[in-house]
Amino acid sequence: MGKVRRNRIGFFIEIGLLCFVVLAAFLFAEMPAFYNEKAYAEQGSSYIVMRADTKEVFAESNKDLRLPMASTTKTMTALVTVENCNLDEIVSVPDEAVGVEGSSIYLRKGDKYTVRELLYGLMLRSGNDAAVALAIHVAGSVENFAEMMNLRAESMGLTNTHFVNPHGLQDKNHYTSAYDLAFIGSEAMQNETFRQIVSTKFITVGNGENKKYWTNKNKILSLYEGGNGIKTGFTTDSGRCLIASATRNGVTVVSVVLNRYDMFNDCCRLMDKAFESIN
Repeated sequence: MGKVRRNRIGFFIEIGLLCFVVLAAFLFAEMPAFYNEKAYAEQGSSYIVMRADTKEVFAESNKDLRLPMASTTKTMTALVTVENCNLDEIVSVPDEAVGVEGSSIYLRKGDKYTVRELLYGLMLRSGNDAAVALAIHVAGSVENFAEMMNLRAESMGLTNTHFVNPHGLQDKNHYTSAYDLAFIGSEAMQNETFRQIVSTKFITVGNGENKKYWTNKNKILSLYEGGNGIKTGFTTDSGRCLIASATRNGVTVVSVVLNRYDMFNDCCRLMDKAFESIN
């Protein structure tokens, strides 16, 4: 009899746990797009979609609000690198680029890669270590490279962007706005080399023990018709960030969301709106 009672108790416990799991799944499925980011309550979110060639804006919210940008920073890192050095140059990985916090392509001191290979590691795998290696190669130091990034933003006429580093790790003086980031992305997509890199879904680089297989973290390339870029980003302070692009009938649009939980679908909806307006 005691055994039967224990079996019944176990049964009810299992049923209770099952109900809890189902309820939790339902609640999380109903979360709004900005949920789960402490940054939302503290600083808000923003979005925009624009035409890349004319900078015409089709939809926006808080487009000039200064917010953290996380790894979408690397859009400017890649653009400045492409514009300032030969992509076939060899980079010897410096000590400063080893073990950088956050996402990584696991560089080792003294490893040899071309600038082009590191750019793929930067934009497909979001390697913070690749960002530091490129910055030091191009400008001699992270600080000098950040100044180059700021000068490039200034040349675009942007007033709500400031860079402190090439990777986007949190710093109170490292920020952008949805408008500025979309402008940067639009300018970058005019560069053929940049466009080729960010539209690549997977690539093999190196050889022997340094051979690496990299796939692109940006789901826009597979989710969206004509999707061809650009960069994802996330930190606990920035929330989920995305700068996305797509080209249809020869027209490229760029969408940006900063601190939006459902970033891929949000960008897809924004680009739909833009293409509907163009057509």
